Amino acid sequence: MFRITPNAAEQIRKAAKQSGTEGMALRLAVREKADGAFDYKMGFDEAVDGDLRIQSEGIEVVMDPKFQEKLDECVLDFVELEPGNWQFIFLNPADPHYVPPKEH
Repeated sequence: MFRITPNAAEQIRKAAKQSGTEGMALRLAVREKADGAFDYKMGFDEAVDGDLRIQSEGIEVVMDPKFQEKLDECVLDFVELEPGNWQFIFLNPADPHYVPPKEH
């Protein structure tokens, strides 16, 4: 099942507050690029009939059911890739280009 880390959930709540979209769900989408890698999209949106709905870390996540298989074991995190460079990342074993993070 797709899940969100506590760090990502905190940043999602901050972004919703800053953009005035509190109470809206986080919509996810994924498409396969020409090289087979996954391209992820996310943004705040209203749920619609037929959406798959997931709760993770207090965040409502919605997606078209066609994305469920590609996002099933995916984890959304918010990490500091380089000093001062914080980004959302998708850790997804279903992505053929996925490389698990190295343990420090």
